[in-house]
Amino acid sequence: MSAEDLEKYETDMELSLYREYRDIVSQFSYVVETERRFYLANSVDVAVRNADGEVYFEVTMSDAWVWDMYRPARFVKNVRVVTFKDVNVEELEKPDLRLDEGPFSG
Repeated sequence: MSAEDLEKYETDMELSLYREYRDIVSQFSYVVETERRFYLANSVDVAVRNADGEVYFEVTMSDAWVWDMYRPARFVKNVRVVTFKDVNVEELEKPDLRLDEGPFSG
């Protein structure tokens, strides 16, 4: 496999991953970023821990999806991440379900 073939393969894999993300993001409540991975999850808990004066974060997630094009299965039931670096958790905005809008309204 040439370097060009490998680059094309990785580009195709990233595009496929982005499309998967776009199709499923609305099913999740949180975006979680660590130094190594990007996750979508429906439950997130971040605990600050201290061991021998070193502060670290223990992040547990359930019902999650992992942005990683090299994983054969990106949907995972439970995830536990331990990191000494920053963790970013954002709640995704959910559009309100409005019954007075749409094809069957008034």
